[in-house]
Amino acid sequence: MSDAPTPASDEPAHDPEVLELAQKVFDLARHGDTDTVAAYVKAGVPANLSNDKGDTLVMLAAYHGHPETVRALVAQGADPDRTNDRGQSPLAGAVFKGEEEVVRVLVEAGADPHAGTPSAVETARMFEKRELLDLFGEQ
Repeated sequence: MSDAPTPASDEPAHDPEVLELAQKVFDLARHGDTDTVAAYVKAGVPANLSNDKGDTLVMLAAYHGHPETVRALVAQGADPDRTNDRGQSPLAGAVFKGEEEVVRVLVEAGADPHAGTPSAVETARMFEKRELLDLFGEQ
């Protein structure tokens, strides 16, 4: 498996240079290189670019604990609630990984704690993260 973007059925197959660029941008998000990711998005890389598993740049940055990268992507139009192919949201991923600063950034950006399966609320309950349940307005 790779991080290759999956074209829609009506799109032509991506050439190797495009796939290489996509892989680079996914790696930048995964490693929290905020300025470079933001520059690529400003230059035309879709803010909601997703890999072959449906993981967006926001998902990769959130899951790997990079709040500033998440903030920059959302500021440029990335959807904070977009789920991957397994139904997981960036917010639930951040809760699962214990990335509380990322959780706060996503909540500030309007992420829905009930989105995805399991949702961020369900994940917080599972791991007894009471402070996050309070943040989500849950008991």
